[in-house]
Amino acid sequence: MEQKVVERKIKVLIVDDSAIVRKLLGEALAAETDIEVVGTAPDPYVARDKILSLRPDVLTLDIEMPRMDGITFLKKLMKFHPMPVIIISSLGQASSKIALEALQHGAVDVLAKPGGPYSVGELQHDLPHKVRAAAHARLQRAPAQGPVVAAAVARPPPISLPPGNPSAVIAIGASTGGTEAIREVLMGIPASSPGIVVVQHIPPVFSTAFANRLNDLCRIQVKEAVDGDRLTPGLALVAPGNFHMTLAKRGGEYRVSVQDGPRVCYQRPAVDVLFESVATAAGRDAIGALLTGMGADGAQGMLKMKRAGAKTIAQDEASCIVFGMPREAIRMGAVDQILPLNRIASELIAWSAVAV
Repeated sequence: MEQKVVERKIKVLIVDDSAIVRKLLGEALAAETDIEVVGTAPDPYVARDKILSLRPDVLTLDIEMPRMDGITFLKKLMKFHPMPVIIISSLGQASSKIALEALQHGAVDVLAKPGGPYSVGELQHDLPHKVRAAAHARLQRAPAQGPVVAAAVARPPPISLPPGNPSAVIAIGASTGGTEAIREVLMGIPASSPGIVVVQHIPPVFSTAFANRLNDLCRIQVKEAVDGDRLTPGLALVAPGNFHMTLAKRGGEYRVSVQDGPRVCYQRPAVDVLFESVATAAGRDAIGALLTGMGADGAQGMLKMKRAGAKTIAQDEASCIVFGMPREAIRMGAVDQILPLNRIASELIAWSAVAV
């Protein structure tokens, strides 16, 4: 007799001092058959007790709370009871910077509270996807020191860049765990690198803080893309949250377009949208890297890049927070090389130097 296999639901604990936000988050997950909100907490002290009694799989965590702020609680949690945490932050610039700091200290993803450019409808769409990704995340050891600032991060030694192809373009895509993975890759890139285009699944406003942080840390210039920006050597353009970014070549130079449009693979910006445009614009002059992330976004686009003659890299499973996106590209035969994260920057530069 066949036995029916019952999948265990993903148990979520919501931690936020706002009763309204707790209600919105709970409602965003209520219709999901594979997710169960097992409890809520108004502050970290209540959350601590509920974590022990309810044993949730995923925690959503506010940053600004009474008695103990979210960052302090996150550091304690990752030291004594590591678990997947999604930061739920307001859209202010200061809050966005703190949310990115939380990712440095072990949180796996960040999501905006509804307001301004981010609606309740988008929360209802995005939160279940992020919870599922977090539940599959491989937790990384968080840094033991205090907040990581630009001056405190040791840059890797410079890579020697031999004369290469002036038309070379590097395209990078990532999702869950990608902010730190992209940081590691870009910090290993020399100032004389080819132009770089980046899609990270990240909400509006957070993408601005993300690009600014990378600009402070890296040898190359990094900025959030604006429609019509020219892509030049030594520059990385990051797709703004909630907008697709594409690359085109006109009059011998590369420019990006930033536009609205339907979600692709449930995402906006989508890696597939960028990679497909890079395949058309740069062809065999392109080098693509698909990093950590849940789902399949980027796999089809990377396959088109490979078929257009581009070189392609996927991050290996051992160094991914979530191996979904690279695994799907590998399964489709879209990948030339599978590499650990700490080798990807040097390989991108080596390939771009010889691309023809």
